[in-house]
Amino acid sequence: MGNISSTDHQPQIIVHKRSPKLTRISLSCTSGASLDSISDSSLEIYSVNEKSRYVDREEPPRDNAPPPPPSFAAYARTQDTISDAASDAYHEFLKIFPEYRLTWILDSLRRNDYRRLETTGETYVDYMGGAIYPESLVRVHTEFLTRNILGNTHSVSNSSKLSLKCANEARAAVLSFFRGSSDQYAVIFTANASGALKLVGESYPFAGGSKYVLSCDSHNSVHGIREYATHRGARVCYIPSTPSGGFEPSTAKNILLRNRPRSKDSGPCLFALTGQSNISNTKNSLSIIEYATSLGYHTLLDAAALAATSTISLSEFPVDAMAVSFYKMFGFPTGIGALIVKKSFLTQLKRPWFAGGNVDLVQVPGSIVTRSQELHEQFEDGTINYLTLPAVTDGLTFLSAYLPFLPLRLSCLMHYLVSSLSDVRHDTGTPAVRILSATPSRRLKCVGDQSDTGSIISLIFVDASGEMIPNSFVEYSASKLSLSLRTGCMCNPGGAAAMLGIQEDMKCLNEGVTRRDFERAVGNELGVVRISLGLASNFQDAWTVVRFAELIAAERTRNILWEHYLNDSGIEIGQAI
Repeated sequence: MGNISSTDHQPQIIVHKRSPKLTRISLSCTSGASLDSISDSSLEIYSVNEKSRYVDREEPPRDNAPPPPPSFAAYARTQDTISDAASDAYHEFLKIFPEYRLTWILDSLRRNDYRRLETTGETYVDYMGGAIYPESLVRVHTEFLTRNILGNTHSVSNSSKLSLKCANEARAAVLSFFRGSSDQYAVIFTANASGALKLVGESYPFAGGSKYVLSCDSHNSVHGIREYATHRGARVCYIPSTPSGGFEPSTAKNILLRNRPRSKDSGPCLFALTGQSNISNTKNSLSIIEYATSLGYHTLLDAAALAATSTISLSEFPVDAMAVSFYKMFGFPTGIGALIVKKSFLTQLKRPWFAGGNVDLVQVPGSIVTRSQELHEQFEDGTINYLTLPAVTDGLTFLSAYLPFLPLRLSCLMHYLVSSLSDVRHDTGTPAVRILSATPSRRLKCVGDQSDTGSIISLIFVDASGEMIPNSFVEYSASKLSLSLRTGCMCNPGGAAAMLGIQEDMKCLNEGVTRRDFERAVGNELGVVRISLGLASNFQDAWTVVRFAELIAAERTRNILWEHYLNDSGIEIGQAI
């Protein structure tokens, strides 16, 4: 740890040409200004010693072993790298958002750990779909695997003991990251956040008289719990979405109050809260967890979208259970999520199934099953993903160093994107973009502040007459221009319906209806175009998104892209409209 004086290293701009994939169409920007020198206070240097993990795990020394890979690096303010086409716009951006300079540490991170973004020429703005893994995290994990032998945790061999130690370290790291006490909480590793949510749904003691309360603006994995609830006679109660997603706190409290548990005999009630919508960008206040708990509800937090860019403290908001996916937080590894759950709540969950690893004794033939003495083992089916759990520990350490800076950086980029996209016009002067998601109501100014929304922009492109341009055309064009974004309903049909204003159409659906049937009924493709920023996002990415929108707005370039779209996909004009 240490400090760097602002006078020691003045950040500069390196202007360089990106891959030809990004410069096939010449783009220009207006206005320019010289970069002001930084006069803010110095920033801390963060470093993570990669070698320490081997010492901690008592790795036996090897003769002539190669040295460990370079450390994560001491990240300091150095230089920013942008394309020459974006240079003038970047100067102007820094004049409007001088606080962006406080996040130079993330520019260093991008340069050291995400070099492939520059070499491949891809602009990645789908962090809500999955974060991009840092190269150093993969390097550290690969080195660890080549230096050690890991075995199935269900044994007492040396390799098994090391795997178990790594698993325990990962559980401790998860609790530390989310500020949860090991006396109060347990960590259950799952395949992803959906697996964690399913675990609660299948194990929760729904009964006649039970209520399952959730928001319309929720992921399908949260909606899916209603299948378990209704199968056991419980009632499903929805909190309606506002036109821009999320819900009104007063409405949510009224619904919770009306459906609260009346007595112990009426059946337990579960409230599932979406911390941040993956489509509408809304953040729901975690304080409503405390209110629901006071009414007698068990509480479940879907934090898959929230955890990547926001601080969550289980000591401040002690939810009964919380679901996360680590690949959405730091990109690697995929295939591991977690249910962080109160031990007192865990004892009330009953698995309808058992498998190897979560039992102590099974009577065969017969019906007697003795579950494992370890609570978390009762809910982890078979063998856990022991080979990649060490990467979870390192990934959380990695993210901890940068998370304080991330909301401020994303706040600057979000305000720039919202303003710039709103200004994109057709040749006729009419708007080309309609932003449907919630936008930040306040601008962050300090490192450590938390935003009132996420870092997502859900929008649709419209033609000069105001009609929606097919999302499939937008996604096709983006892929041809090396821009990774996402279109569709994002597995969040309630949030999408609210923003698109088709909630009444949603009510008219019949059993067996398909998405194509629904699209024909409403007259256009369902869903939105989603731009989502994350850990490695920078101004160049945001600028490229705006330039792409301008290409769609300009009739000449739009017609060229449209011709390629029809020739490649075989879609007739009007079929998708």
